[in-house]
Amino acid sequence: MAHESFEHDGVAALVNELTVPIKVDREERPDVDAVYMTATQAMTGQGGWPMTVFATPGGEPFYCGTYFPRDAFVRLVQAVSEAWQGQRDAVLRQSAAVVDAIRKVAERPPANPMTDDVLDRAAGTLLKDYDAEHGGFGGAPKFPPHMALLFLLRHFQRTRRQEVLDAVTYTCERMARGGIYDQLAGGFARYAVDRTWTVPHFEKMLYDNALLLRVYTQLDRIAGNDTARRVAEETAAFLERDLYDGHGFISALDADTDGVEGRTYVWTPEQVDEVVGEIDGAWARYLLEVTKDGTFEHGSSVLQLPEDPQNVERWLGIRRRLLDARDERPQPARDGKVVAAWNGLAITALVEFGKVYARPEAVERAVEVARFLAGTHLVDGRLRRVSRDGVVGAPAGVLEDYGAVAEAFCAVHQATGEGRWLDLAKQLLDVALAHFRDEGGGFFDTADDAETLVSRPADITDNATPSGLSAIAAALVAYGALTADATYREAGERALATVAAVAATHGRFTGYACTVGEALQSGPFEIAIATPAADDPLVTAAWWHAPPGAVVVAGEPGRPGVPLLEGRVLREGRPTAYVCRGFVCDAPVTELEDLVAKLA
Repeated sequence: MAHESFEHDGVAALVNELTVPIKVDREERPDVDAVYMTATQAMTGQGGWPMTVFATPGGEPFYCGTYFPRDAFVRLVQAVSEAWQGQRDAVLRQSAAVVDAIRKVAERPPANPMTDDVLDRAAGTLLKDYDAEHGGFGGAPKFPPHMALLFLLRHFQRTRRQEVLDAVTYTCERMARGGIYDQLAGGFARYAVDRTWTVPHFEKMLYDNALLLRVYTQLDRIAGNDTARRVAEETAAFLERDLYDGHGFISALDADTDGVEGRTYVWTPEQVDEVVGEIDGAWARYLLEVTKDGTFEHGSSVLQLPEDPQNVERWLGIRRRLLDARDERPQPARDGKVVAAWNGLAITALVEFGKVYARPEAVERAVEVARFLAGTHLVDGRLRRVSRDGVVGAPAGVLEDYGAVAEAFCAVHQATGEGRWLDLAKQLLDVALAHFRDEGGGFFDTADDAETLVSRPADITDNATPSGLSAIAAALVAYGALTADATYREAGERALATVAAVAATHGRFTGYACTVGEALQSGPFEIAIATPAADDPLVTAAWWHAPPGAVVVAGEPGRPGVPLLEGRVLREGRPTAYVCRGFVCDAPVTELEDLVAKLA
């Protein structure tokens, strides 16, 4: 609608004459988006973007919809204006009814502990929706179910149910081999329009790739999966190459290039042959399923990789040539916003990837971005949500920002052993507890001193990213494990209790909360490695074999600002591992196999 209507002189003049138009960036103001999306769903039975809402001067919505063609939009604006002028009382009654519906949706179910039974039932609902033929859950369109997969991986670690691991493994395999994954440069598109993961909506989002980096890293370390390791490495490289802007990670690469969706990414047989020649081209076309009829529009194909090539060296050379040629094409636009919450997800993912695979450059990038968030997005003790080109914007951070960034700071503390990151995490968590928490132990998505909307959003379910509630619960539990401060752990448990009833019946929409729930069922473990060497084999083993939600800290014994290292000493002068739960520790070990056995 932006190009079709809002940039049209005649339509713009009409809108400006009859209304006070406000265009909202839903990524900068997810609170505004949440309130009016609830109104749209209440009025129409469905939601989506673009979202079109007509509201009173007080912000109360009375007519909502999504996309309107230009002529229909013009008629709608005229009709709404006439109704506002001639039927004001009826319009106000309608707006009051919509606001009442919004507030009813915000009512929470009773709180119950997130027990192992709740988690078992949540996993069961996921398996009922599992697509055994193509992987994933449900039908088209298919979004990468990263939060559900993270939950199921932790659930498998606790229950050892093979069907759970099989579902995760097959889903990850099908996504990695489909068109939703960029077979040349790495990185996942936002969703597939079909059940088979063949044709994507080509937009690449930071949050998807950050969460999927965690999924594939964990799948490899839990099950030993070569494809998962390759995809994790390529996804980490994609984040660095295509989304890092020198300050943080930008939000997205657009789907369109010069107004044509997928133009950068799709290939015809002739285009493949032109780049690599007829002989290599024939092999590459077979390997990547580039056909005469095509799998996309106008005889073009989205690249897929149904099976690994036998001649890996030849494949890598061809892929490099194809990517070099693709890089010469017009490229999709970049959404240069740096969103605090999404960067928090990326930091946590890169720390985990870097420590599991002993990739210090990934950890270094995570630390650099964390420094940027702490130095730029943290203003007068409060988070700002977005920045661009290193300059922070005005929108205040919402709950997901506080949760994801606090969890990221906890991850950086684990990676570096520096106490300042734990202090910063505490600062964010204390703000969340003081300004976002409700009387029942749950959380609102906006602070108590934020701009007043017609309803204060408090969404307990995941959407494209973890809900604010599940994000803050994850950070509270991690911080509690790192400090032995029961106050924060208990706050996390109370937050999870507000979503437990929904989780038991809707595992697809509560995956991140269930992931945190599995960490609590496990302990979570606290693993301290007393060592002067950050790359000691005990450290890598601890990250590789860590139980669900475990925290791992390594450093010199008694390092200031690191609670997990207090009182930890070297045994016989050797690096020593301490495995604890609730800061009650087993006998320390110095042998690698003994540590692995304790973590099994």
